[in-house]
Amino acid sequence: MPYLLTPGPLTTSRGVKIAMLADYGSRDVEFREIVKGIRVSLLDLAHCGPNYECVIMQGSGTFAIEAALGSFCPTKRYKTLVVCNGAYGERAAKILNRLGRPVVTLDKGDSEAPTPEDVVAALNADRTISHLWLVHCETTSGIINPIEAICKAVQGRALTIMVDAMSSFGAIPIDMTGWNIDVMVSSSNKCIEGVPGFAYVLVKRTVLEESEGHCHSTVLDLYEQWTVLQRTGQFRFTPPTHALVAFQKALQEYAHAGGLPARSARYKHNAELLVKGMRDMGIETLLSDDEAGPIIQTFLTPRDPNFHFETFYEALRQRGYAIYPGKLTKRPSFRIGTIGQIDEAVIRGALAAIRDVLAEMKVADMHPLES
Repeated sequence: MPYLLTPGPLTTSRGVKIAMLADYGSRDVEFREIVKGIRVSLLDLAHCGPNYECVIMQGSGTFAIEAALGSFCPTKRYKTLVVCNGAYGERAAKILNRLGRPVVTLDKGDSEAPTPEDVVAALNADRTISHLWLVHCETTSGIINPIEAICKAVQGRALTIMVDAMSSFGAIPIDMTGWNIDVMVSSSNKCIEGVPGFAYVLVKRTVLEESEGHCHSTVLDLYEQWTVLQRTGQFRFTPPTHALVAFQKALQEYAHAGGLPARSARYKHNAELLVKGMRDMGIETLLSDDEAGPIIQTFLTPRDPNFHFETFYEALRQRGYAIYPGKLTKRPSFRIGTIGQIDEAVIRGALAAIRDVLAEMKVADMHPLES
């Protein structure tokens, strides 16, 4: 199978794969201890104090996002401000609209970061906003949004701050206590390098307690999920046992390798090597080096008429490297992830494969295709 140069699912280690060979019952004492350890480890990694809880939710990251929005966002009178600069902010707003929850958006297009001043101005313009939803790494473009600066700019307000850290948590620092973040959502198959199957919500206990009876869904009710986990150590519904055991192994490997500093350094090196190699071929990046993070890189599609993304994608996959199509609304592009169990050797191999495929396709004009 190819290396997954995507924002998730990711290429995982041999140890993580082997961990899934064992079968656990969801009521087993050993399994319940694994779940307990995962919850503690995630709280520690996010710099949560004793007033936070970790609630694990079966399903993809978007399941936990809808669970958080449905459990905590207001139903009337007050509103949620969703800051959008890509598909994932827009998805949060879509969920709230579908739930009939009052929502306003701050739209920055799909490649411009919001500033603290932008957010403060939006809050000042509507005093009924009680909740703020932010995306840390918007993988539509790969941009890293200035979450810390925004959190500091809104300090002192009666505001519940909610962060989608799906693609950043574990590789980019986040301090929930220090930045006064109330809610953070991420998933198993991102920078911790586990496999898909569950996501998790880190949340202030008072926010959880106040959400009793508020969720639109039985399955996605974070208060009910939390109370059962606290009381029994078990899930209300069948948990993804293999994914959780694999995640425990991924957390052990993460710590053994040096934790966040080491993970961040490896991803940054991957990204720098990839961007330099692509630019050396004449392929332009969407973002400047100051804007782009180490998670995923967006490249502008060459205007050469011989370039066809599906042909490019399949030829690379046959050579052992799977990339991602673009998500931009205005500029043709494609994306290459730099996270997962990959290193310099994998990135150099991918660059060599890209050179070979472009030559095979007879692509010579690398100037960006305009929309």
